[in-house]
Amino acid sequence: MNPQNVLITGGSGFIGRNLVHYQKLLGRKVTVLDLEPFPDTEAKHDRPDRHVVGDVTDPQSIRKAAKGHDAIVHLAAQIGVPGSIEDPEKDCITNVLGTLRVPDAARLAGIEKVIVASFAAPPGRAEPPASESTVPLPVSPYGASKLAGEAYCLAYHGSYALNTIALRFSNVYGPQAGHKESVVAKFMKDILTASQLGIDRTGSQTRDFIFVSDLCTAIDKALAADLGGEIFQIISGKETSFSELASMITGASGYDVQINYRPSRIGDVDRNFSYITKARTVLNWSQAMELARGISETWNWFEENVRTAG
Repeated sequence: MNPQNVLITGGSGFIGRNLVHYQKLLGRKVTVLDLEPFPDTEAKHDRPDRHVVGDVTDPQSIRKAAKGHDAIVHLAAQIGVPGSIEDPEKDCITNVLGTLRVPDAARLAGIEKVIVASFAAPPGRAEPPASESTVPLPVSPYGASKLAGEAYCLAYHGSYALNTIALRFSNVYGPQAGHKESVVAKFMKDILTASQLGIDRTGSQTRDFIFVSDLCTAIDKALAADLGGEIFQIISGKETSFSELASMITGASGYDVQINYRPSRIGDVDRNFSYITKARTVLNWSQAMELARGISETWNWFEENVRTAG
């Protein structure tokens, strides 16, 4: 499949902005559905052809926005464990009901392809490295809501023959993430504002990191794939500790950085990395950006943009 008209929910966010740019480079027409306006700082050629202000949990908003498109990429979400711990009901409404609305709108509009953003949270405390067939054991409401979203993807393929694919992203980093509170963005902002950064516990906990342009490539591979009812892990397949990450970022910054250790957060897992075998063999996708180079490029963007913004 080679869609020419793509709707991106949550397209005003970090991943969304990068994906709009990527899709525009391919010559596609892009509509963004988001509660937030698309940033005015983006160049005209990087802006969506149409921006619809709307809530993905509102059935009328998503159904109206879906009309006339070949595919939907669903990025809109309540993002992260802390928000889900603080307000699990809001997390459920946004991530479960919001995800349900998307394939249902596609079904009603006759759209064949839906890509849903999941995360590496559903495996939870399952022993890593996890595969797509690992029995999920989520430890946070966020992991549970993402797992439910994956289930709706499978159900809409099974019940309505909709070509749905859920992509489990690992920790995504890269340019345009100045507003994010993910670990890479948080470390970089802490260094820029205070020449220090905080690490939970001893820094031995691990994550898998993926550069945003590699993620955009994976989404495009999934859009092109003639299949549905599938889950793919879009990850590097490499385990990196927070201490290793902090060392990499401080090295890229050139700053003399003070590191502070603090208690761990509720709902976080000790280790999180996964197998990449399925995405490599079925989608013919793997990461192109090595972590050290990606961190350097991301730091350059943060230093130029975040510091300027104050």
